[in-house]
Amino acid sequence: MITELNDVTVSKLIEDWKPYYAASNDAARYLNLAQAMTRGECGESVIGVRRGNENLRAKVRRVPIRTSAGESWHDLPGPTFRLLSKDVAYLKLSSVKAADCVRYVEQAAGTKGLIIDIRNYPSEFVVFDLGTHLVSSETPFVRFTFGELSAPGAFYWGAPLALDPRPPRVFEKIIVLVDEVSMSQAEYTSMAFRAAPGAIVVGSTTAGADGNVSPFALPGAIMTGISGIGVFYPDKTPTQRIGIVPNVEVKPTLAGIRAGRDEVLEEAVRQILGRDVPPEEIEKIAKP
Repeated sequence: MITELNDVTVSKLIEDWKPYYAASNDAARYLNLAQAMTRGECGESVIGVRRGNENLRAKVRRVPIRTSAGESWHDLPGPTFRLLSKDVAYLKLSSVKAADCVRYVEQAAGTKGLIIDIRNYPSEFVVFDLGTHLVSSETPFVRFTFGELSAPGAFYWGAPLALDPRPPRVFEKIIVLVDEVSMSQAEYTSMAFRAAPGAIVVGSTTAGADGNVSPFALPGAIMTGISGIGVFYPDKTPTQRIGIVPNVEVKPTLAGIRAGRDEVLEEAVRQILGRDVPPEEIEKIAKP
């Protein structure tokens, strides 16, 4: 674990930089800080590292950054859909295809539960293509507020949106995985899927930045934007600046990361199979 950068502690860097990182909530702010923490001029730097109970110092070199959005996602590498075991189906939305949603559902038939991994950004909009197979009756999942053009600053409530059931539907349990990288469409999708009967959300609080984007210009030709609508659960509970709060909070640990484990996915498997399944079996299923 990195503890210092060029003789400045990470905790001090966080406190000094927080005012300069706009975010809807702390989950998103700390994600942005973490992604930028080691950036700077290319060349030699000195870092402090804690390894076990030992504090170390090392000289390292910064190199030009080469990253893509997907490198910060936390879903499983590999196929979009797979069976982790005969009882556990897994679907990640970073490469999901709306046209294949019925096939995903059919392939999951006979399992005890479906894990939908949204620790990413959906490659396609599947709220209705997939969500309609997760419910057995008309199920409201979201409500929007809209600006009242005749009275600037005022808003009005729209009617709730709902999922209407379509066959096939075969799941006993639905587990939705989210964390701080789940933003915007990922959060909206999470709201829809958690509305399914028996569904639970596992992971950590999302970015709290849902809603369409309304761009506008500031003086100096600076472009920016805001969420142009309010996004609420059907009971009018807000999500913006709060995020999707999980039913079961699980965060990766240093020990788990070092061991190459996905502790959030492990908890999802445990929710489907039950607490009586040995931890080593859970870990094996979650690490295909």
